[in-house]
Amino acid sequence: MTYARPSAKILIPPRPLRSILLHFSAACFTGVLATDIAYWMTAEMTWADFSAWLLAAGLLVGGLAGMAGIIDIATGRLPLRQGVGWLYVLGNIAAFVIALFNAFIHSRDAWTSVVPTGMTLSAVVVVLMVINAVLGRIVQRQRFEVLTP
Repeated sequence: MTYARPSAKILIPPRPLRSILLHFSAACFTGVLATDIAYWMTAEMTWADFSAWLLAAGLLVGGLAGMAGIIDIATGRLPLRQGVGWLYVLGNIAAFVIALFNAFIHSRDAWTSVVPTGMTLSAVVVVLMVINAVLGRIVQRQRFEVLTP
């Protein structure tokens, strides 16, 4: 007697290359907002220096995440078929560009390097990152739905 063997396939999509890099960059940019607030409250120059270093690290890793994102698009790990995928990509680019302008603002001396423009740009970057995180989850779910039969 022979039994039919069930052929259930579970497709587990590979993790995107940009994932860990974007998380590290987001942590750095969130740290910039925290250190900007600390500088605003205390006027200790150390906090402004921390902000500049966190911006540099976040931009460096964010650039690597951008290159990994291009690879993810080319290999199909980041689907751009729906409009949400394009919003996700454009939101990440916008956060990177605003953080780059923030680095130029933070290169000034003393109080004007952070208050008010630098802190405002830091807050805008953090808000954009939260929106991009939600959009990224939607893109990943859509990608997984495409893979499942």
